[in-house]
Amino acid sequence: MSATSNYASERETDEGRVFTVTGGDWDTIVAGTDPINDERIVVNMGPQHPSTHGVLRLILELEGETVREARSVVGYLHTGIEKNLEYRNWVQGSTFVTRMDYLAPIFNETAYALAVEKLLGITDDITERATTIRVLMMELNRISSHLVWLATTGMELGAISIMLYGFREREYILDIFETITGLRMNHAYVRPGGVAQDVPDEAIVKIREFLKMMPKKLKEYEDLLSGQPIWTERTKNVAVLDVTGCVALGITGPVLRSAGLAWDLRKTMPYCGYETYEFDVPTHPDGDVWGRYQVRLAEIRESMKLVEQALDRLRPGPVMVADRKIAWPAQLAIGVDGMGNSLEHVAKIMGQSMESLIHHFKLVTEGFRVPPGQVYVAIEAPRGELGVHAVSDGGTRPYRVHYREPSFVNLQALPAMAEGGLIADVIAGGASLDPVMGGCDR
Repeated sequence: MSATSNYASERETDEGRVFTVTGGDWDTIVAGTDPINDERIVVNMGPQHPSTHGVLRLILELEGETVREARSVVGYLHTGIEKNLEYRNWVQGSTFVTRMDYLAPIFNETAYALAVEKLLGITDDITERATTIRVLMMELNRISSHLVWLATTGMELGAISIMLYGFREREYILDIFETITGLRMNHAYVRPGGVAQDVPDEAIVKIREFLKMMPKKLKEYEDLLSGQPIWTERTKNVAVLDVTGCVALGITGPVLRSAGLAWDLRKTMPYCGYETYEFDVPTHPDGDVWGRYQVRLAEIRESMKLVEQALDRLRPGPVMVADRKIAWPAQLAIGVDGMGNSLEHVAKIMGQSMESLIHHFKLVTEGFRVPPGQVYVAIEAPRGELGVHAVSDGGTRPYRVHYREPSFVNLQALPAMAEGGLIADVIAGGASLDPVMGGCDR
């Protein structure tokens, strides 16, 4: 039989069906294809607010509504903060780092201060009251940060009411911060050697009122979301990343703990006396958006326990190291104009003590010298491990300061969470990482 006749025989019909040259049923092959969905397209998601947290750009390759490939593009909010630190003295650095992760400024400041203090060799000289205030402020900041996450994630998934609730309670914490530091955000309050000024009695009253009010508010959040079928559908078994994936990608914080690993630097590598506090490390086994939601709510409750313990530990005493060559010379006070030098301090340096004036001027303009060396200090920030690698060449300015920023590292997980899922779930997965682009793009 010739090749032509052989081909013709394979094209013969059998009960109305057509066969290909390989013997396959053409109708079956055609039925298994979708010429529309099989055509992949590449789209930009973002940068836009709120879905991609302002300035995060995602490049998605889609097959229908399924994400086949996802890439994160960062850098649109780059501020050059780390480079700027090389042109300012060590104390002035606090004013820069506080603006990185703008939802967790106290953590940026504390990590930086701990690194500078380690270089100076004065870690054990920090006063008990200053250390307790740092814990108090960090845990209040952790609550406020998680409230922003809850509010914005709810909004991005269509639960608009929780946006209002979360920001309402966050405002209360910002009022407390303003009472203590003079500012709602970007405080530059935690400084090498201690804190800028003491906590006033008025703030203590506000904090205790907050601790009484907040458990009821958390119950409201859970009543609003946890039993809501749309919320559970959008969060359960969505953007799953197990503990193996988290460890491989260097993921830390609530995302890691939602995959079942109780890794929290406050427990595993304690600092600021956290080893002396009673608190638990919440975990969840499923590693999905729902688990991250559950872990963050539980962490708010644990932070409230820590705040209460810190309040009970506050004892009268100084809030800055005794070494006047290191201590920031200003004696700040809250006045009608916000925050400024106390009148007593101004009177002393301007009219009573030439030595105090010279010391004040020198420290403000030049700062103090830090011995040569390099250190790495890490703390547990709301988004995970926040590390500071600080290098000194022996001068009054940092030679190099580099942050290990959890938002930047955790964004590596987005492709692993998104690929193979639906495009709508990219928003849920990205939100569950809680990225703050100011920290990512520092």
